[in-house]
Amino acid sequence: MKEFFIYFFGQGDVQEFALFTPAHILPILWMVAMILLIRKNAGSLRDWKHEEKLRYVLAFALIISDMSYYWRLVGVPALGANPVENLPIGVCGWAAILCSYMLVGKCQSFFDISYFWLLSGSLFALLTPTPLNFTGPTRFRYYQFWAEHTLGYIAIFYMIFVHGMRPTVKSAVKSYIALVVMAVIAYSVNRMIPGANYLYMARPESAPSVLDILPPNFALRISIMIAAITLMYGLAYLPWYLKDKKNK
Repeated sequence: MKEFFIYFFGQGDVQEFALFTPAHILPILWMVAMILLIRKNAGSLRDWKHEEKLRYVLAFALIISDMSYYWRLVGVPALGANPVENLPIGVCGWAAILCSYMLVGKCQSFFDISYFWLLSGSLFALLTPTPLNFTGPTRFRYYQFWAEHTLGYIAIFYMIFVHGMRPTVKSAVKSYIALVVMAVIAYSVNRMIPGANYLYMARPESAPSVLDILPPNFALRISIMIAAITLMYGLAYLPWYLKDKKNK
């Protein structure tokens, strides 16, 4: 039993995960199916007497999925995790926390930030999930990663379809400011802690990633990242802009 737990909560020495295989595609398809199911049954969910409890359960699942990442690092010494290289400085983790509070309190401000964070930055994590390079479907980290990332999207679209939340231009500005603040913190920590690479600002990841196309020069790298994120923010708001324009 001890060997099983060490294996399940640990990671491999060789690459166990490959992009665009069933292990990559199936969790995304599951997420899309859940979102479509919510859209189809939005009215019934809105009027369901246990709807509030459902939001609480989803919020709790988001909190657990995020915190279990750190519980694993602390509970499995064999991972050799360096605490200062695993601080809670990341878009995906904070988006999960904000989404949980959004669900419990139906908070528009947390929706505003999470919507753009998920549909811009976190989208790349779905396309190229680099943290899974040495883990696969037989490892805890695989399920923790997909739970944290897919549940955030499900939460956002739940609030859109069931409770009618939507982003605005002010939402984008608010979210962008919050992202800049996090980027400044990440940059400062990267400078202070050797080996730290929060928000992937210091260097490309060792595993294949969409960020591999960025140049090694720091100034040019950051400039391209800013341009790309700004473009993604615009694309995330575009459907709502077109909808408003059509309804005028």
